[in-house]
Amino acid sequence: MLDIKQIRENPELIQQRLATRGDKYNIQPILELNQKQRELEATRSQLQARGNEIAAVIPQKIKAGSAPKGSEIATLRDEGKSVKEKISEFEPQEKEIRERIQELVLALPNLPSESTPVGRNEEENVEVRKWGDEYISENEGIIPHFEIAEKMGILNVERAVKVAQSRFITLIGAGAALERALINFMLNTQIAAGYVEVMPPILVNTESMTATGQLPKFAEESFKCEADDLWLIPTAEVPVTNLYRGEVINAEDLPIYHCACTPCFRREAGSYGRDMRGLIRLHQFNKVELVKFVHPSSSFVELEKLVGNAEAILQALKLPYRVMELCTGDLGFSSTKTYDLEVWLPSSGKYREISSCSNFVDFQARRGDIRFKESGKKGTQFVHTLNGSGLAIGRTMAAVLENYQQSDGSIRIPEVLQGFMGREVL
Repeated sequence: MLDIKQIRENPELIQQRLATRGDKYNIQPILELNQKQRELEATRSQLQARGNEIAAVIPQKIKAGSAPKGSEIATLRDEGKSVKEKISEFEPQEKEIRERIQELVLALPNLPSESTPVGRNEEENVEVRKWGDEYISENEGIIPHFEIAEKMGILNVERAVKVAQSRFITLIGAGAALERALINFMLNTQIAAGYVEVMPPILVNTESMTATGQLPKFAEESFKCEADDLWLIPTAEVPVTNLYRGEVINAEDLPIYHCACTPCFRREAGSYGRDMRGLIRLHQFNKVELVKFVHPSSSFVELEKLVGNAEAILQALKLPYRVMELCTGDLGFSSTKTYDLEVWLPSSGKYREISSCSNFVDFQARRGDIRFKESGKKGTQFVHTLNGSGLAIGRTMAAVLENYQQSDGSIRIPEVLQGFMGREVL
């Protein structure tokens, strides 16, 4: 959530930065409501001051000799009563304005950082670096991951559709084992890098979804349990970030690193017709998530480290990838700066997103009221939050099935997974 004070004091700058995202955002209604709110507050403060003055002067007048039931005291009491009535009339007006301002501010995305490249869409994202060109297969007959997985009997779509609907899959035998091996390897790697593993709820309340920015904008893309006012999480970012919602963290405890592997649930609204087959775009998938709570002075350095943590997984698996810096027009709602990792899928001859690493600065912390306090200093500050995929399991499996595919139709298992799998080849 953007700071209303910042919006009020720098409206032109805010409007310009929002405009780089491509969509039209108008902060004028917020400014007008805020001005009206401040005028009401000023009037109410004047009335309260007058009410306090009357309350103090009446006993003084009586002590000085005025008759308690005389006209002078009666006039003052009538005025005091009138002041209270006027103040009570202001309260619902102020409440309505506060709620409307909150509603409008929650609908505004984060401001792109000054270092985020300005662009209209994903075509204008900037390639930062590539890794692993030497591991790109020269075999032009690579079978798509979903085809070879179904041939091997480790992936079944038809039965998953029967149990649920389209965009769900069932992994069987070595397919389930490979998923589990990837999860264990990723978690072990991130724990060794300093992340503390958590196993959070995968159903969260509306406050949690609002704090991280999924609501109100992305309600249609999320699954909701209406009877309980609970939401299936789209990513572990939501419950892990909200573990600290409404809290004040000691500055000495920063930075806080967490990793978590959870199922993730997304409607993928508007994406039908894209990646209908395979492990790329599902309603349910597993993902290892990395979440950071850091001091504001270090958040952009921490973002680079976060990207490195995600890259370490791809490098250990020897999967070719590239790092893309997202332009302003492709930036996520809550992010100020984002890097995507895109893994090479030889069957399509394309790089596909497998991780997104973002710095939200204080955007989520304001929505979730997550602060920190430095010893010896007055007041509190908002922490900066970051998160990244480390990695999406299904997409990683797809990359393994394609990049490690042999000419005889077998799949060589990456060395770092062989101990988990107890075999070298599928």
